[in-house]
Amino acid sequence: MSVKKKAAAFVNKKAKNGDAQFVELRLYVAGQTPKSLAALSNLKKICTDHLEGRYKLHVIDLVKTPQLAHGDQILAIPTLVRKLPQPIRKIIGDLSDLERVLVGLNLRETGGAK
Repeated sequence: MSVKKKAAAFVNKKAKNGDAQFVELRLYVAGQTPKSLAALSNLKKICTDHLEGRYKLHVIDLVKTPQLAHGDQILAIPTLVRKLPQPIRKIIGDLSDLERVLVGLNLRETGGAK
């Protein structure tokens, strides 16, 4: 079974159990760098494919507002921060590793067979 199908099955299972939750995400980027653009593109695809309208995404450009990095203790960019549901989780990089991002966002169970 593909990663996408496993994630969809996991989300559907949680939704049937009443566990489907709203996800609040913040993506910290630095201008229009290739990694920042790749992270945004990858995240938009992940949200469309796996969160089915149950998310709110804030893109924060630290070139324009560097003071916002302090609140979430951002040390590297791009960084994705999942604010809700708790606990807060952070994923650093261009979000191209779909498996890692899905696990980090709790959209896929860890340790499952591929």
